[in-house]
Amino acid sequence: MMIVSVHQPHYLPWLGYFDKMASSDAFVFLDMVQYKRREFQNRNKIRTGDGWVWLTVPVISKGRYNQKIYEVAINNTINWQSSHWGKIKTNYGKAPYFKDYSDFFEEVYTNKWDRLTKLNIYVIKYLLACLDIDTPLYLESDLETKNQGTERIIQICKKLGADTYLSGVGGKAYLDEAKLARAGINLEYQDFHHPQYQQQYPGFEPYMSVIDLLFNHGKDSLKILRGE
Repeated sequence: MMIVSVHQPHYLPWLGYFDKMASSDAFVFLDMVQYKRREFQNRNKIRTGDGWVWLTVPVISKGRYNQKIYEVAINNTINWQSSHWGKIKTNYGKAPYFKDYSDFFEEVYTNKWDRLTKLNIYVIKYLLACLDIDTPLYLESDLETKNQGTERIIQICKKLGADTYLSGVGGKAYLDEAKLARAGINLEYQDFHHPQYQQQYPGFEPYMSVIDLLFNHGKDSLKILRGE
């Protein structure tokens, strides 16, 4: 059995994103789908003493409402990098494992990024290495898919030689399960149970960026993420 999963490149993704990657034999970044505003492609949450806050990468979207994800440009007229790095240092500077990863993030927030996809994938690859997840990664644009919806998933699976597609639970709303079955593709839905772990502040806030787990638990993060 070969399992494939797909997802848009997200900014500083949450734990479930990495659980899906770890559960797959191949993962495809959907860089050819339409960019959606107010989702997680350009923002995510970090823990603070008062709960949580968004870290949002400003993008140029006015008049570009139908642009694909790979086309999305970052709006560098806004000093977002200094803001994000400042909030990360303020809220995680005293976390047990922050110093183990701080050099990378300082570099990320010092370099200039023009395209959102390049930023997101660069950070995701680093986070995968930190979590010791070695699932092979592919860009949809490199696979040269031509279809939409369920047909897109079938084409991706066929190109990679996969017989099983791992979907998030949201896929139940739009996937044509019968069409996948006719194509010989087994369909599985991700069964992710969010772990509770020690955070930097009292109480527990779920659905934070994976950096919240990483800064607090270091090399044990994958075991916690996978509920082991």
